[in-house]
Amino acid sequence: MQSAPDHSPEELAIHWTEAGVEQSAHWQSEKGLPPPQRIQVIDDRMSADTAYHLACEGTALLWRGDFQNARLLLQAMARRIDKKKPQRQVTPSTTEPAHAFHRYRLTQSQRARTLDKLLIPCHADHSIPLRRAPDIQEACLQAYGPRTQAYVASLRELQGLVGAYEWRKRGIDIPALDLRIHPHYGVFAPIRSEYVKLVTLAPPPKLLTTQSLAFDIGTGTGVLAAALALRGIQHITATDLDPRALDCTRENLTRLGLINRIDVMQADLFPPGQAALIVCNPPWIPARPSSPLEQAIYDPDGRMLRGFLQGLGAHLLPGGEGWLILSDFAEHLGLRTRVELLAEFDAAHLQVLGKNDIKPVHPRVSDSTDSLHTARAAEMTSLWRLAAK
Repeated sequence: MQSAPDHSPEELAIHWTEAGVEQSAHWQSEKGLPPPQRIQVIDDRMSADTAYHLACEGTALLWRGDFQNARLLLQAMARRIDKKKPQRQVTPSTTEPAHAFHRYRLTQSQRARTLDKLLIPCHADHSIPLRRAPDIQEACLQAYGPRTQAYVASLRELQGLVGAYEWRKRGIDIPALDLRIHPHYGVFAPIRSEYVKLVTLAPPPKLLTTQSLAFDIGTGTGVLAAALALRGIQHITATDLDPRALDCTRENLTRLGLINRIDVMQADLFPPGQAALIVCNPPWIPARPSSPLEQAIYDPDGRMLRGFLQGLGAHLLPGGEGWLILSDFAEHLGLRTRVELLAEFDAAHLQVLGKNDIKPVHPRVSDSTDSLHTARAAEMTSLWRLAAK
């Protein structure tokens, strides 16, 4: 995952007038959103209807009241947005799936844009100077790092940050490995872990018996690197571009006692050299992410997928295999066809040795009110076993 674009200190400052006095603070946005230009200071006296209309018009709302009331206000604004939308229904078969997907993303983007307008002030030590504010200092410190000045962030971002902190503390069960993985903020969490089972069950290339070397490309939390190590592979290199992912991987592998068998390296896809097995679980949807935090889900124009396929042959030892883990969700959305995927294999001079499939079991598969239900219900996750021609 890439970082948000660099900004000058002036660009990252938020300015407003309060009690007739010009004020400013650092602007904090993990989404890379620009600082709001129109800001109104509000408190508990602000009605949800008024707050909602101001936010819809593009006015940011800097909260000075009771923190718990800010949470209630955000919920009330969300209800107004959801009430305004037509009731979601199963996408008819006559509706273009890609159109339904883009409409869904647009709706979600507009919803987020409105709700992100409710802002919370924070001190440099990450404490919140509001009544009944929770202690989120450790969560903010882990996500943002140390700060030297006060800042302002959206309440929704702070809530997401705290939620991620809880995931990190508790960890996520990975049944296929009988262990827990602890994701860091901004690192894709393997909540849908059916793909890990594919890696545990796929027949290993025979070459591993003599050259026990594997690469895990785009390691994220390190869960697949751990899976490979637990299958007995002796030497593994796990790569990622995102420093947060690298820190997350190192922490997880250390906790699991596997760090001595796995080299964690910052790299754009492949490390130097060749391996008997190369595994990659790229973002599954070829669409543009709306924020840096979405880059583990959306792969613009399928760039990571294409980069992996085109570089795979050069990094495989003779007789080695590449395992591509990919959902066909994009195919059911009309964003990529199976013919196009197979053409990518062919263009990269790769042959398919086999394919193992598994059906997702997450709750949204059975949610018929989801506007993308038809695609979700048909989705299959596959492990493609590839080799150089």
